[in-house]
Amino acid sequence: MIVKGSCHCGATRFELAFEPESVTECNCSICSKRGGLWAYYSPADVTFTRDEAKASYEWGAKVGSHNFCARCGCTTYGEFPDFSTGEPDYDRPRLSINARLIDDFDVASIPVERIDGKNLW
Repeated sequence: MIVKGSCHCGATRFELAFEPESVTECNCSICSKRGGLWAYYSPADVTFTRDEAKASYEWGAKVGSHNFCARCGCTTYGEFPDFSTGEPDYDRPRLSINARLIDDFDVASIPVERIDGKNLW
């Protein structure tokens, strides 16, 4: 089942191969200020049908990019290596999609995993 979403102005539009089963809320300095709820996907499971106002922010070690729409300001997605083992796996890139942007999806209906990014990184 294809799931669609977009930023507020529609300059960023995406399609996901499936709905997320859970999301992650991080309390690191950037995530807590931006307010995203992150659903993780392999790049093969995400299609950007529009991404014409993409702006990126990289911080610290510049391991990945925090992306947002330069027109409406919505936090859209991140591009990072897989960190599931605790170390960055650059051979397994991951996209963290802001689940708040998914159309007709009740993000409150799925589990939220809270991670302590403030103290992890």
